Amino acid sequence: MRQPVFPLMIFAAGFGTRMGALTAHRPKPLIAVAGVPLLDRALALGRQAGAAPVVVNTHYLGDQIAAHLQGSGIAISDEPDEILETGGGLRQALPLLGPGPVMTLNPDAVWAGPNPLALLAQAWDPARMDALLLTMPAEKVKGRGARADFTLDEQGRIRRAEGAPGVLYLGAQILKPDGLADIPDRAFSLNLLWDRMIAEGRAHALTYPGKWCDVGSPEGLAAAKALLAGAP
Repeated sequence: MRQPVFPLMIFAAGFGTRMGALTAHRPKPLIAVAGVPLLDRALALGRQAGAAPVVVNTHYLGDQIAAHLQGSGIAISDEPDEILETGGGLRQALPLLGPGPVMTLNPDAVWAGPNPLALLAQAWDPARMDALLLTMPAEKVKGRGARADFTLDEQGRIRRAEGAPGVLYLGAQILKPDGLADIPDRAFSLNLLWDRMIAEGRAHALTYPGKWCDVGSPEGLAAAKALLAGAP
């Protein structure tokens, strides 16, 4: 069976404040890990998964990202006045992404294992799902403590963790964006849309079988380099 083609939204508008001085004059997506900018790593995952079209949103030092992507064919959804967060940013980019379910990816992570976007595409079932989030048991994610975002039931549907052991969202998903039009706020998190889908039993999770590292801080940057170098 042929794998469906999904558009891809890469969230690259944030300030990267946890990176401290590293993002004083450079946007976080352009920080390099093992010589490759985080944004380029995310774009490579999209290409390998066959995603099309690909859109990158920008705000903080967005001119640098635009210059980096010049001539690449990647569309840019600029947010010059304010960061619209994940929900508002995705809604603004929908005319560039086109209709139907969309993949989204946070670029501030390093993956070691199967392509996360390809795994999501293979597991996507639109008859049962309005969202499919890639997750990992929280206790397996180094540097993040035991905090979990969600728990899973027997069918793989998610619920808010509320302090219970569970799974951590890794920043990659497929979701149907239709409900974004009903949210009145200009800037808002996709958590609002997830909560509606959770209440309807339409939000699911897939467990990532490889390794993953958050690159949101200098400590995460060092851990990502160690992961790619094969350190335990």
